[in-house]
Amino acid sequence: MSYKPYLLSIDNGTQSVRALVFDLQGNLIHKVHIPIEPYYSTHPGWAEQDPQIFWQSVCDACQGIWQDSDITPDQIAGVAVTTQRATVINLDSAGNPLRDAISWLDQRRSENYPDVGRLWKLIFKMVGQSGTVKYFQSKASNNWIAYNQTQVWEKTHKYLLLSGYLNYKITGEFTDSAASQVGYLPFNYKDLTWSSDRDWKWKALHIDRDKLPELVNPGEKIGEIRDQAAGETGLLSGTPVIAAAADKACEVLGTGTTGLHQACLGYGTTATVNVTSSKYTEPTPFIPPYPAAIPNNYSIEVQNFRGFWLVSWFKKEFGHREQDIAPQEGLTPEELLNRMLDQVPAGSVGLMTLPYWTPGVRIPGPEAKGSIIGFADLHTRAHIYRAILEGLAYALREGSERIQKRTKQKITSLAVAGGGSQSDRVMQITADIFGLPASRPHVYETSGLGAAIDCAVGLGLHSDFDTAIREMTRSTAVFEPNPDTHDFYNQLYTRVYKHMYKQLKPLYQEIQDITGYP
Repeated sequence: MSYKPYLLSIDNGTQSVRALVFDLQGNLIHKVHIPIEPYYSTHPGWAEQDPQIFWQSVCDACQGIWQDSDITPDQIAGVAVTTQRATVINLDSAGNPLRDAISWLDQRRSENYPDVGRLWKLIFKMVGQSGTVKYFQSKASNNWIAYNQTQVWEKTHKYLLLSGYLNYKITGEFTDSAASQVGYLPFNYKDLTWSSDRDWKWKALHIDRDKLPELVNPGEKIGEIRDQAAGETGLLSGTPVIAAAADKACEVLGTGTTGLHQACLGYGTTATVNVTSSKYTEPTPFIPPYPAAIPNNYSIEVQNFRGFWLVSWFKKEFGHREQDIAPQEGLTPEELLNRMLDQVPAGSVGLMTLPYWTPGVRIPGPEAKGSIIGFADLHTRAHIYRAILEGLAYALREGSERIQKRTKQKITSLAVAGGGSQSDRVMQITADIFGLPASRPHVYETSGLGAAIDCAVGLGLHSDFDTAIREMTRSTAVFEPNPDTHDFYNQLYTRVYKHMYKQLKPLYQEIQDITGYP
């Protein structure tokens, strides 16, 4: 085998598509970033997108590499794809989309779904999981399509996650990574493959096995760049395509987080706290850990669904001034917003945020709403902004404590990825709320780096994952907690934040009963 020096990661996130070229030391050699609209909505709570936008953005990003740099296609040793999770696409027998993709942000619920049968109903009732199973069935997009768009479902040849769709577009193979299968699918998270024929998920979902892709482990070969994709992307036909994982799993790998003692915080559209484990451990009973980007490992995760999207929300609704003056100062609106944090002391003078702008499955439950309490006449935009960031950190700390309780292992340090990791102020707030050192990875594009690590090992350019992680990941800054500030935050967290959801839950349920939303 002739070794080539570079690895190409295609990272299709919620708000952009990126083509990222890494070397074998984990250095980001070149990046092309294509912004995309996350979704459009024709009904309240719906979120869809034209799959062609995803694919065209991939092509544009790849073509941008050859146009904007000295890198040539023959220098790319292999390609790996990582994408947002739980976004689904229906393809016909010719491989064409039958309808627009349903995004992971979609909140519609199916009123109709298959009957799982008396035995399974009894079992779920005995273990107290009837509500969780009904939520799973109602949220499964394939159930909604099967009952509401019957002709689309009848014509569906393959039902793929976005990762499977992009891997099909570049290879022509209906093959995807097992570590990308995060969604409402008949997937066995313990065995990291499709569920057995006797599993209840086949009864709960309106889907057959032949509509799903073949699965390979991260680091294994999916296929090669096919001629048509070569013409559209500029990549060389025959270039190997290696399985990676979903974006969050790749993000964890890209920070070098591989055990139970270090947690990866992901300050992305969805905010997450993850640890990597070789043992199957559910962070919440009956809520599985997700596949890790390392084969036969699990990413034990707790999510805050809207996460750092709240920063985008705040910018859109309250950050008009920053958006107007940012171009004049040569800064981003987020950088200007982060300056406001210096105007407000820790604790935001009593303003507390419960960051549940989108509900969860169990903790929080589907009735959850976002809340800000403690307002007084002295509070300003700056206080609200800091309270939002503190609320997100509180939520992730609560998630980390749940993980530690389940694994019986203490988390001793943090690696922080995503948009928030770029702000020294946010990093310090995080360290102070957790009371733990928080490190910043050497590259911002940690999801892409994780995919590149999978690619490097799969191609044999690094002998194993331990070697690849050691050679390709590192930290550039560590933020130590201030003991006095941590003590102050700890009182707010234990005496106020941890009681907010329990106290507000009955009112959230009343809101849902009265308004019917969500």
